[in-house]
Amino acid sequence: MGAGQTYQWAVSYPEMVERIFPFCGSAKTSLHNIVFLEGVKVAIQTDVAWQEGWYDEQPNKGLRAVGRVYAGWGLSQAFYREKLYLEMGYSSLEDFLVAFWEGFFLRKDANNLLAMLWTWQNGNIGNTPGFEGDFEKALAAIKAKAIVMPGQTDLYFPPEDNEYEVAHMPNAEYRGIPSIWGHFAGGGINSVDTEFIDGSVKELLAR
Repeated sequence: MGAGQTYQWAVSYPEMVERIFPFCGSAKTSLHNIVFLEGVKVAIQTDVAWQEGWYDEQPNKGLRAVGRVYAGWGLSQAFYREKLYLEMGYSSLEDFLVAFWEGFFLRKDANNLLAMLWTWQNGNIGNTPGFEGDFEKALAAIKAKAIVMPGQTDLYFPPEDNEYEVAHMPNAEYRGIPSIWGHFAGGGINSVDTEFIDGSVKELLAR
């Protein structure tokens, strides 16, 4: 949710924030994204071990299920088609789902994830005081020079959402990451994507 916070700083402190570089995120959580997160929420809450949040031990079945839900969203169709998980060192798709995705979420606290999920679902700079829910007005109030950079195959934050944002920002440039790594184009796993992002950051800072 770093991109959402970046947008928020630019709206809340326009005289202070000179440049922003939101990547792989959005200024407002889309309805489609909210629906995806409902699936994540239910995966946790239907584990009997969750106990309405009053658990003594983590609801591990629910956390494993969260990993499986995320697996289909965090990376693109092309990533799986080309079996790039094999290049990451995993022996099979199932190995990747268990070791990478389930393993990632088993290290998390369920209630903490739900709190973050709520924050994600409610992200919207239009709700900043003074804008009365007007998303476009909030975007237009951003004075900072900006490069807005989505992953071209990001399923959480599709490029068209960022294109809409840039169209309503006075000093923004749209620049997509040409990657099949989905949302993980911004995660630092693929060196090619990381170099593309770093080069654009340096360019923005030099302006």
